[in-house]
Amino acid sequence: MFHRRDGARFPPDVTLGIQAKEFNLGFIRPENLVSHGQRVFRFLLVKTEEQIAAEKAWYGTEKVWLIHKDGFSLATLLKTEPGSLPEGTVKIRLESDGSLLDVDEDDVEKANPPSFDRVEDLSSLQYLNESSVMHTLRQRYGGNLIHSHAGPNMVVINPISAPSMYSEKVMHMFKGCRREDTAPHIYGVAQSAYRNLLTTRQDQSIVLLGKSGSGKTTNCQHLVQYLVTIAGSTGKTFSAEKWQAVYTILEAFGNSSTSMNGNASRFSHIVCLDVDQAGQVASASIQTMLLEKLRVTRRPEGESTFNVFYYMMAGADSSLTTKLHFNHFAENSAFGIVPQPKSEDKQRASQQFTKLQAAMKVLGISGEEQRAFWLVLGAIYHLGAAGATKAGRKQFAHHEWAQKAAYLLGCTLEELSSSIFKHQAKGTLPRASSVRQGTDDAAGDFSGSKATAMECLEAMASGLYSELFTLLVSLINRALKSSQHSLCSLLIVDTPGFQNPRLAKRERGATFEELCHNYTQERLQTLFYQRTFVQELERYKEENIELALDDMEPSTSQSVAAVDQAPSQALVRTLRTDEARGLLWLMEEEALQPGGSEDTLLGRLFSYYGPAEGESKGHTLLLKSGKPHHFLLGHSHGTDWVEYDARGWLSHAKQNPASTNAGSLLQDSHKKNISGLFMSRGGGATTLSGSIAGLEGVSQLALRRATSMRKTFTTGVTAVKKKSLCIQIKLQVDALLDTVRRSRVHFIHCLLPNADALRAGRGELEAQAESGDSGLMQLDVALLRSQLRGSKLLDALRIYRQGYPDHMVFSEFCRRFDVLAPHLTKNLGRNYIVTDEKKAVEELLESLDLEKNSYHMGLSRLFFRSGTLAKLEEQRDEQTRRNITLFQAACSGYLARQAFKKRETHDLAIRCIQKNITKNKGVKGWAWWKLFTTVRPLIEAQLTEEQIRGKDEEIQHLKGKLEKTEKERNEVRLNSDQLESRISELSAELADERNAGESASQLLETETSERLKLEKDMKDLQAMFDLMKKQMECMEMEVMEARLIRTAELNEDVDDDDDSGGEWRLKYDRAIRETEFTKKRLQQEFEDMLETEQQSKRPLERKLTDLQADNDEVQRSVQQLKKKCSRLTAELQDTKLHLEGQQSRNHDLEKKQRKFDLEQSQAQDEVLRERTQREKLGRERDMMTGERFSLCQQLQDKDMELCAIQLKVEHLAAELKDLSSQESKDEASLSKTKKMLRDLEAKVKDQEEELDEQAGTIQMLEQAKLRLEMGMVSLRQTHSKDIDAKDEEVEEIRQSCSKKLKQMEVQLEEEYDDKQKVLRERRELEAKLLSAQDQVGCRDVETEKRLRKDLKRTKVLLADAQIMLDHLKNNALSKRETAQLKNQLEESEFTCAVAVKSRKGMEMEIEDLHIQMEEVVKVKMSLEEQVSRLQREKNDLQSRMEEDQEDMNELMKKHKAAVSQSARDLAQISDIQVQLAEAMKEKQEIQDKLQSLHSQLEFQEQSMVEKSLVSRQEAKIRELETKLEYERTQIKRLESLTGRLKENLEKMTEERDHRGNGENREKEQNKRVQRQMREIKEEMAELSKKEAEASRKKHELDMDMESLEAANQSLQLDLKLAFKRIGDLQAAIEDEMVDSDGEDDIINNGDDLDTDSEVEDRVDDVKSWLSKNKGSTKTLSAVGSLKSSRSCCWAPHSPDFDKDSKVSFLAPSRPTHRSMPNMDDG
Repeated sequence: MFHRRDGARFPPDVTLGIQAKEFNLGFIRPENLVSHGQRVFRFLLVKTEEQIAAEKAWYGTEKVWLIHKDGFSLATLLKTEPGSLPEGTVKIRLESDGSLLDVDEDDVEKANPPSFDRVEDLSSLQYLNESSVMHTLRQRYGGNLIHSHAGPNMVVINPISAPSMYSEKVMHMFKGCRREDTAPHIYGVAQSAYRNLLTTRQDQSIVLLGKSGSGKTTNCQHLVQYLVTIAGSTGKTFSAEKWQAVYTILEAFGNSSTSMNGNASRFSHIVCLDVDQAGQVASASIQTMLLEKLRVTRRPEGESTFNVFYYMMAGADSSLTTKLHFNHFAENSAFGIVPQPKSEDKQRASQQFTKLQAAMKVLGISGEEQRAFWLVLGAIYHLGAAGATKAGRKQFAHHEWAQKAAYLLGCTLEELSSSIFKHQAKGTLPRASSVRQGTDDAAGDFSGSKATAMECLEAMASGLYSELFTLLVSLINRALKSSQHSLCSLLIVDTPGFQNPRLAKRERGATFEELCHNYTQERLQTLFYQRTFVQELERYKEENIELALDDMEPSTSQSVAAVDQAPSQALVRTLRTDEARGLLWLMEEEALQPGGSEDTLLGRLFSYYGPAEGESKGHTLLLKSGKPHHFLLGHSHGTDWVEYDARGWLSHAKQNPASTNAGSLLQDSHKKNISGLFMSRGGGATTLSGSIAGLEGVSQLALRRATSMRKTFTTGVTAVKKKSLCIQIKLQVDALLDTVRRSRVHFIHCLLPNADALRAGRGELEAQAESGDSGLMQLDVALLRSQLRGSKLLDALRIYRQGYPDHMVFSEFCRRFDVLAPHLTKNLGRNYIVTDEKKAVEELLESLDLEKNSYHMGLSRLFFRSGTLAKLEEQRDEQTRRNITLFQAACSGYLARQAFKKRETHDLAIRCIQKNITKNKGVKGWAWWKLFTTVRPLIEAQLTEEQIRGKDEEIQHLKGKLEKTEKERNEVRLNSDQLESRISELSAELADERNAGESASQLLETETSERLKLEKDMKDLQAMFDLMKKQMECMEMEVMEARLIRTAELNEDVDDDDDSGGEWRLKYDRAIRETEFTKKRLQQEFEDMLETEQQSKRPLERKLTDLQADNDEVQRSVQQLKKKCSRLTAELQDTKLHLEGQQSRNHDLEKKQRKFDLEQSQAQDEVLRERTQREKLGRERDMMTGERFSLCQQLQDKDMELCAIQLKVEHLAAELKDLSSQESKDEASLSKTKKMLRDLEAKVKDQEEELDEQAGTIQMLEQAKLRLEMGMVSLRQTHSKDIDAKDEEVEEIRQSCSKKLKQMEVQLEEEYDDKQKVLRERRELEAKLLSAQDQVGCRDVETEKRLRKDLKRTKVLLADAQIMLDHLKNNALSKRETAQLKNQLEESEFTCAVAVKSRKGMEMEIEDLHIQMEEVVKVKMSLEEQVSRLQREKNDLQSRMEEDQEDMNELMKKHKAAVSQSARDLAQISDIQVQLAEAMKEKQEIQDKLQSLHSQLEFQEQSMVEKSLVSRQEAKIRELETKLEYERTQIKRLESLTGRLKENLEKMTEERDHRGNGENREKEQNKRVQRQMREIKEEMAELSKKEAEASRKKHELDMDMESLEAANQSLQLDLKLAFKRIGDLQAAIEDEMVDSDGEDDIINNGDDLDTDSEVEDRVDDVKSWLSKNKGSTKTLSAVGSLKSSRSCCWAPHSPDFDKDSKVSFLAPSRPTHRSMPNMDDG
């Protein structure tokens, strides 16, 4: 049966245990971890028809969750007619059985569609409520999806078993991925933290929160393993095997079995991974704190001690067993350390011991060091077996076991016994304040005297284990440390989880150690609340962003304050005041008080934090329990109430000297391995008061962390109590949080799925997991709900959804996303300077076309909704990929073109080589060529040797320059490293000094407020005292007057008769009877009034109870209305967010539509363009067809002409035959023709010889031209290489100069900031000095006035005392007036002490101001040193610039030489062109001759010359034509060569101009640096002037202080004199009171005169003192008026004074005395 939250029952409907769904996912495979798009699995992306129909049906009905005390059930909300149901009631139908129910609308929450059942990010739920979140977590957990995103945080549900999702393959899948690209996983958090560390260079922290047994330590191991594997380390120093060994050792020495967890860690630790510039792990360290060391000796029933004892007893070999005397174990142990009874447990422990030894060996812990550990652990076991006596003398119960312990520790039994039981010589711990030294020592002795022998033995054992654990952490850090330079750190924080014995069905109360661990979890939860809610809202407020959020619940500060709230003055330690303070402070105070007990402790705690009378219990987090010494504390915002048992808690606050003697006992051991280990650890400050271990380290970041933690123990109000055992707990948690606050924090919430699974051991859990027990995959809904409410995850998700979680500075946004708007950068240029960043961001956002609701412009930052920045990053990545692709294509094209040019050059070289070979074959037989080939190698060898020598000299010179440059670069690098380390040290020191100043100012403010409060109370008491004194004096005057009148009447009636005495007696009796009757009447009236008051009180009480009940009812209704309002507001916000999501999707669809329309228009344009091109091609085709037709016609005409020509040839052949037949007829003409032919042949030979000569010259010219071409190519290559080298050198120099200039600018900016800070601090110090001077002056004036008033009041009191003394002598009154005078004297002494104390406080403040002035002077000196260093760097830069200028001059010389060489080459080319012109002329002449020969040949043909001669002549003509064509090609080649040379010349001139411009820019930059240096010097001069002025003011203040000290000393002397005289007067008064009654009636006029003279003497003394102290005329006049009034007050100086008249003596003195306070006030 389900129950509603109000107790009503519902019929059975749903079983809430999660069973396997329609499909069984099994363990998650690695390929399913990385998701794309919506980041869901592929089988979920494909929806079946049934799923689509189910979703349609879902949207058709309104599904809700019905909440009841057992969980929640799915139901359908039915529509009803208005008025059919009561107000606030709805009708639903359960989905399980279809039953109809009328339920309260507060018990109903909206449900999400089925598509959100396994959503990866809980913030993306459509309806964000508690039931929907739990349903999603339950569905994911049922499918083995244990990780879920909760906005920026991660939620991990402990799977109890070890799923196979943590392999190395999965690690590499997450490497380099963003959070949006991967499924939820613990590796994703580590990757996100590592990515932020590399991009922002800021320290990162990962904090794990959750209950005990929720898997925090396991997740911590997975995080470290991932980071070490992915980041890597130099030389693989930090391997996964080494870290596994670290956790094996920590698990053995720091874990134990508890009621909540079978292997629970009993200490908190921080894993620090220091990362270098390359992103690799440079060094690592571990800091541990809050070790539960008392678990060695005492622990709750059913729990075990640390695992290492069981490992050692089960796994020690024979030799180790003999050394440790483990041959037989004791039957009973005072510590409860006994071997495990089960054989399987022993076997498992033995295997773990072997694993532990191997792990210690991996970390470099030697065998001797391991033996030292086993010896100390064995000694602790033997101490437990030895035990201690319960009564009588403090000693061991079993000396034989104690002897074994002493042997293992390396000491004698007497030394061990004296260290444990006889520790008076050791003393107690020194306290923080010397003022409280006596009280603390007394308290320590008191506590030590009451400690039993068993408590001393337990203190020694816990101290030994604490020292051993601290040494172990030191050895682990020794194996992990490295001296490499690190840039930033990544911290992983793991603490024991939240513990509640009720969760494990235990009836006992929680212990003090569990309170400490719960307190640590509360503080971490408070940090989560501040980072998630407080800081976000403050950032929105600073940026003027209005965000409508619900009223968030307050943080856990109330429960935290009940534990650690500090008083305003920590110095007042043992006084029980009404000021509220936490449990830790109360424990220390009650431990030091003689009558302190647990009852008084709880009574004071409830008086401060318990519910007040008439207050409901819902307003407080501290309640009383029904059991004695028990109390309830509400943790996690009141969602988890833990019952604590406070019995024996005061012993935790008492320091037992035996625990402090443990370290000295180990250091003085006779065993060298033990003493050597602990002496080396004792030499370094590795712990803070025995609290935090692992602060050693050689890296800069480790030293900085250690300094920060030590500052926590030395600064602030709480640091005054750093020696207190209870306050150390708060200080350790403060140090932990202070370390985490300095970084960016990533939170992981570990949830416990089922409380029943915890009570099983680890082996049983693994066995059940392997067997597939479905019970392990079930969730306890009530437990899950309490964890969600306690962690405030829903509120965090709500502020994440409604707010702007991602933000970025304007400049960073422009720099990062301007790649998405290339048209803006194209218009403005890539290196443009932004004047108005906000306007630039608006333009960029307008070009990005983002939705207005997805971002918000702040004052200096741009805020984004969740997911918007991820989309922009994805667009940026896509654009970057496109740009990189284009860049790669451009590079590939460039490389291909360069390869093609190189191939062309190779082709040209091959052709030249081939031609040279052919020409060489033609000329190799020449004698001149042989001579040339013989002589040329010798000449070239000589030239080559000279070139080699020149190159060697140049190489040596360049090597020298290179070495010099490397040396300078190393020096600059060393200087930069030193400067960086110095800057970091200075910044750390500055932060520490600021913390110290803040703590000092806090102390000063508290003391000042307390002092003002006391002064105010003092003034009120003084006013009350004056009023009471006046009333008392009036009453005394009336009484004395009545007595005087009565005595006068009696004296007048002395001579009456004796009958009058009887009359008086009768009157007396009647007065007595009347008095008794009046008393009875008044008593009766009082009783009647009391009865009436009681009767009237009863209806008022009834009315009050009714009003209280009405008030409670109203409060309940208000709470319900608030809950309803919050629920409606949450639904409204969910609807609003859903609407915004729909609007954003519509906006995206509109963008896609616009993009589609643009692409469509572009495609249409392309279609039109293709159509026009097609038409154009059609027209061209028609034209080509017409041309083809015309060409065909022309071809036909040519064929016809060819036929006609053939006919003519045939006709001519026939004619030739006819002519040949006629040869014989013309012999005479033939002889003539032969003669002419011989002449022509001779001419042709001559022409051939001339052509051969010209061919030789042309060949020589070609060879010279080829040599020139080859020389030009080589020169061009060498020149280009030189230019490239010089360009690279110049670019490197320019880059180095720019880097140095940027560094100098950054340093100048830092110097300027430091200077501004120093100026601000200096102004603050000057203001403090002025205020201190004013305060000193004011306080001294006030002190002087107060002392003067006290002196006047003392003199008045002396005068009144004399008057009262005379009156007492006359009337014999009581001693009440004497007591009043004594009280007045004590008050005056108290005021004097207050004045002295205030003077000391002012002196201390002035000393602090002197110290601050010295610090300012030191800062100024450091600034001057930095300025001088910058000047030196500037000189170095100038020298480098001069060297660069020399290099440029050399380069210009080479350039000029190359230009001259090219000019010479041009001259040679011009000569060649002249020769070519001459050759052309000769060619023209030859052509003319050839034409003449043609004409002659035609004539010969006509003359019937032989065809052989004609054919020979035609061949010669063709050969000459080929030579002519070759010469034309050579001319064209030479022309192209000249063109290329001209282009190279132009390029070289352009490069020279570019270098000149670069030199001008560098000169301008140098001038700008010089101008900045001048400004810094001017600012330093102003600083020096201000410092001189401050020193002058300081000197003036010193002079004023000296004068005030002199005045104060004189005041003290006068006060001493006044006190002495007052003492004398008191002695005289007492002597006169002792005198006999017979001397009462004698009043001596001479005594009165002596008294008057004494008063006048005192007034004269006051006058002389005032004249010494600056001669204040106003004060002297006041004192003179005092003297004159005093002389008037005394009646003996009056000549009318009558000795017998007592009334006349007293009457004038009374009004004068009453007027004295008015005179003092005036």
